[in-house]
Amino acid sequence: MVDKNYCMSSFLVFRYIVDDEKDFYASTKHQIYTLIPEDERILVWNEKDIDEAIEAQFAPVRGKKLGILLSGGMDSACLASYMQGCDAYTFRFLGGDYQKDELARAEYYAKKYGLTLHYVDISWDTVQANLEPLMKQKGAPVHSIEPQILAAAKQAQADGIEMMIIGDAADYVFAGMDGLHAKDWEFDEFVERYTYLDPKMVLENPVDMSEAFEKYRCGDKIDFITLMHEYADIESYASYENAFEACGMPFLDPYEILKMAEPLDLERIRNGESKYLVRALFKMKYPEIPVPQKLPMPRPVDAYFKTWEGPTRPEFKKNIDMSKLSGNQKWQLYCLERFLNLNEQ
Repeated sequence: MVDKNYCMSSFLVFRYIVDDEKDFYASTKHQIYTLIPEDERILVWNEKDIDEAIEAQFAPVRGKKLGILLSGGMDSACLASYMQGCDAYTFRFLGGDYQKDELARAEYYAKKYGLTLHYVDISWDTVQANLEPLMKQKGAPVHSIEPQILAAAKQAQADGIEMMIIGDAADYVFAGMDGLHAKDWEFDEFVERYTYLDPKMVLENPVDMSEAFEKYRCGDKIDFITLMHEYADIESYASYENAFEACGMPFLDPYEILKMAEPLDLERIRNGESKYLVRALFKMKYPEIPVPQKLPMPRPVDAYFKTWEGPTRPEFKKNIDMSKLSGNQKWQLYCLERFLNLNEQ
């Protein structure tokens, strides 16, 4: 079913199209990501269980030439410990002046476990070169991380890498989104907090997306843990899948098939221990250094859109106050407009 207005609003709120039956155009079909069924997941109680489960997943692929997307965070750092002698790919922006601490930590992890570190230098030109192929394949606008993941995949492919290892799923399996787990939310305040960009602020014909939240309502509260598992997982996993599939690069996320055997300890998270099981694994692999602070995948969207004046297509409101939008929100508007232009040429 074609419903462009719905799809525009859904992308702005959730960064993907929630309703699988709706598309922007008759000529496009947006990519649908299927989560691993709950009964096929590997239960883990502690860091030793995680260690064994990850090692078991590496066993059948050790004959391949492996690469890893290595950041300065603990998720990919832990995976690096299983990859002695492999290749690592670390994003570098603005000549290395952006997030220098992240780069230094990635260098440390690579050296400790004997990985050959390659920088993937990303510029606005890189983003531009990769954007349209990603949108065509996805049938929708894309996340701001996708062009750089595709750039890394292409570079690894040129180096002869046969499979890439990523650690994206750790945030979703082990509750890394500590801000969203910070309290038991009132329904309306969570909807406001979770909405990436309110369509009413920027679209001429916004569609109310509240129905997508309503099925998680619990009186005046909301089952935010289930919502995040279903919405955030799909949105993030699909971004990586789209980027790697765009150049035919196989990939593996060893965290994705795991599941916490015991209920989430929200008190620990709210006392500063987000992803406490992965933290314990990191301490096992790197006992000599402190656990790094959680940071999102680096991308200098504020710099990219510092002077951008906003969209001009008729679907968007005129004179949007761009000073009120974050760099990531500006990306959503920019990418959405580029997608509409691409499909109406």
